[in-house]
Amino acid sequence: MTESVLDYMSRLGRAAREASRVIARATTAQKNRALLAAADALDAARAQLTEANEKDLAAGRANGLEPALLDRLALTPARIDSMIEGLRQVATLPDPVGAIRDMSSRPSGIQIGKMRVPLGVIGIIYESRPNVTIDAASLCLKSGNATILRGGSEAIHSNRAIAACIQKGLADAGLPAAVVQVVETTDRAAVGALISMPEFVDVIVPRGGKGLIERISRDARVPVIKHLDGICHVFVDAQADLDKARSIAFNAKCYRYGICGAMETLLVDASVAAAFLPAMAAQYREKGVELRGCERTREVIEALPATEEDWSTEYLAPILSIRVVDGLEQAIEHINHYGSHHTDAIVTEHQGHARRFLAEVDSSSVMLNAPTCFADGFEYGLGAEIGISTDKLHARGPVGLEGLTCEKYVVIGDGQLRGQA
Repeated sequence: MTESVLDYMSRLGRAAREASRVIARATTAQKNRALLAAADALDAARAQLTEANEKDLAAGRANGLEPALLDRLALTPARIDSMIEGLRQVATLPDPVGAIRDMSSRPSGIQIGKMRVPLGVIGIIYESRPNVTIDAASLCLKSGNATILRGGSEAIHSNRAIAACIQKGLADAGLPAAVVQVVETTDRAAVGALISMPEFVDVIVPRGGKGLIERISRDARVPVIKHLDGICHVFVDAQADLDKARSIAFNAKCYRYGICGAMETLLVDASVAAAFLPAMAAQYREKGVELRGCERTREVIEALPATEEDWSTEYLAPILSIRVVDGLEQAIEHINHYGSHHTDAIVTEHQGHARRFLAEVDSSSVMLNAPTCFADGFEYGLGAEIGISTDKLHARGPVGLEGLTCEKYVVIGDGQLRGQA
């Protein structure tokens, strides 16, 4: 009798739950040994990885996959190098598990502190890029979690080949294979099962397009770490250094259009709009960026009319909306209304304005005199990230090793008893 998708996913879930107890108590040395052995296995399996990836690319071309998606799917020699380096880097990162902080004595004589512990089993659902398999597996392993990885069907052969290398690393370190499991079926019912197993899965991390993340957020019976959009802003204040502002606004948009930290809306104080925008617009046009502006913007520069929809659109493309605002108050109001709580920046030399912006903008990252494209786990010193969270519970902003753990209270006594109330 053929195993159903639900039975298959339940089997993976049970195995992951059992493995999570083993990896939670593994030593840092053991986890690092698994990561380094997996890196060596990847290095030795370059031919197999390329062969598996060619199968996915051929299927993708046959199915009419867009060139951009084919590019994301490709495992080039440089990307294999990057995956190997990623594993070795994660092995060098400090292990957050078991750290105890804020120990304090209470009048009763007991001591109270907080210990950092793994989340347990993390389900990760992602599209296209097979290198995510390594990123996710390495971070979950180092933070003491078991993980179930469900990659896109278009990368199934690549993901299986990568998983085989991870399994070799786990075996070398004496850890169970179920610490990292790649879902072998391409049946979409596997996703529905994975997000509906709170008895086996503690957290879901979706990585992909807005449609995928909306579906996961709507249907999951397990907590989700996610962000839907990256509608990021840069506000050029009346007290900004305009040369600095132009450099920051250009980098924020043009560093890479397709990242979630790319600026999508530029806000400019009315008092500096005439001095700032013409040269700024020329820089963007030279780069081929389409400008869409409010009425006041279009009085200063040539731009297409911005619609109401533009203010809440994540373009991920060389398109930028520009609005002229009446000061800091209106800029903050615009960001909190239209933004996605991802990353927003102010350019100013005024300390009071900077403090207000940093305190009042309701986003997971707020920046002063820096471009929004810095919103990245590696840039933040996390070593790597599993994603960016715009939620307010547990993890917020780039999620690295610490974000894949939580804290529990530890209470230490020496026979003290609680008295009568």
